[in-house]
Amino acid sequence: MTDVGQHEQYADTAGRAVLETIRGYGVDAVFGIPGTHSLELYRPLAELGMRAVTNRHEQGSGYGADGWAQQTGLPGVVITTSGPGLQNAMSAVGTAFAESRPMIVLSPGVALGAEFADVGTLHETKDASAMAGAVAAWSRRVRTAAEAVDAVHDAFALFRTGRPRPVHIEIPLDVLEAPADVSAAARAPRPAPAAEAGEQAAVRAASDLLRQAQRPVIVAGGGATRAGAQLVRLAERFGAPVLTTLNGKGAVDEHHPLSLGANLRLAAARDVAEDADVLVVVGSKLGEAELWAPRVAARGQVVRIDVSAAQLHKNLAATVGIVGDAAAVLEHLLDGTPADRRLRPAPDLAAARAAIDAERRAALPETVALADTIAEALPADAIVAGDSSQIVYMALANALRQSRPHSLLYTPTYATLGYGLPAAIGARVADASRPVVAVLGDGALMFCVNELVTALEQRLDLTIVCVDNGGYAEIKQNEVDRGIAPIGVDLVQPDWVALATAFGAVGRRASTHAEVAAAIRSSVAEGGVQLVHVPQAALEASASDPTASETDTEEQA
Repeated sequence: MTDVGQHEQYADTAGRAVLETIRGYGVDAVFGIPGTHSLELYRPLAELGMRAVTNRHEQGSGYGADGWAQQTGLPGVVITTSGPGLQNAMSAVGTAFAESRPMIVLSPGVALGAEFADVGTLHETKDASAMAGAVAAWSRRVRTAAEAVDAVHDAFALFRTGRPRPVHIEIPLDVLEAPADVSAAARAPRPAPAAEAGEQAAVRAASDLLRQAQRPVIVAGGGATRAGAQLVRLAERFGAPVLTTLNGKGAVDEHHPLSLGANLRLAAARDVAEDADVLVVVGSKLGEAELWAPRVAARGQVVRIDVSAAQLHKNLAATVGIVGDAAAVLEHLLDGTPADRRLRPAPDLAAARAAIDAERRAALPETVALADTIAEALPADAIVAGDSSQIVYMALANALRQSRPHSLLYTPTYATLGYGLPAAIGARVADASRPVVAVLGDGALMFCVNELVTALEQRLDLTIVCVDNGGYAEIKQNEVDRGIAPIGVDLVQPDWVALATAFGAVGRRASTHAEVAAAIRSSVAEGGVQLVHVPQAALEASASDPTASETDTEEQA
């Protein structure tokens, strides 16, 4: 038997000090794959009451952590081993950076003094911290347990007061495994500073513009998702329609009379923003990937509110720029509005909604019709995880009307494949009270199909809707548009129902709109891991031939 006493030196290592510090801030789950060098980061998890989610690829760990973070408001934590484990997580780190999501990646590194040795040790990497730092907000290779704990505190300070982006902490193996000389007080969470409410003169100038405005419009981005109550009050006070980016979707309930949804990718919605005499942009860089246009060509005055000063004139110059926390600045702005100028009549937005909906339906009508069917079948409170698939970015993202932020998990800027399923897993781990449904294409699902086992292993209720268009349909069309004979885009498909069954999930095939809706409702109601396969060619054939017989939905338990 192993002598327990020989492990006493590991009772309070740097690994434990780091995880204890993270746990103190409220994080109760980590995502990763244990490795030879990361064991001391796993040792304290059970004692600290932290759930370990073992993905089947570290990219999935990063996306799972992202989905978890969006539901909790805390940073997702990823533990990788050194070398290839860290490298495998880099796509997720890039996603978190591009979409401004909080994430902490912990990895071991070569021992102190062995940097750049190039002697062939296990997982030896030329410069892991430089690699991660080129993608993350920052990467630190610490030299002591105390430095590692300080790095954790600095990460939380960034997430609380700055633009939330991923960070990486590399702990040399000899530091990681050694006893930690870090006091309990040093590990305790540090109090959050007061939220910055904006410079008074800038807030006053913005208030003056709004009081004079006749056609104000609000655009809310990902930085506004914690300011929903203030956004609603501002919109109602000034009679301002609200548009959001996809990262800001649900910041204002999309059923609200003043909401025009997350439709900025549609020209009809951008027209509303561009026609404003005062455009208020809250927490968005107005990037091309969110707009599907080079910029918002605002013709009126522009007020921009952002936690980062670097954002105030990015892609659209501000007439008035205010640096601060979105909720705090908006409260300050509302406080400066005289009571006798409140609650202007809401504008009639029927024409704008009709134009937006007409444009939405004109692009890929069959895909839009399927998205409408899926949206209608989903529970009202569902968290929907999407992927960079046509069914999502061309249709479902606009078809869904959601009441809460972070209810659509998506990556509009980084647009990576393989995000949807692991993000759905992370969301369900974070919140078991709401149904979670992943909707993605066949190409995207093949990037992460291994995560079906993760969902089963974690005993999650999770429905996956796989819309099968035979491969990479948009890239195929791009090739055709450029006069290239389609190459590399028509993909061999597995038997998706049998594949789900082999994993231990329930597989269903739905070939008509009625079957799709019924399969989604049944899958969510029954629970467990369920996969609904929707062959789009069969679906479109059934829609074009009303006399075609409907096949029964296939199920395999």
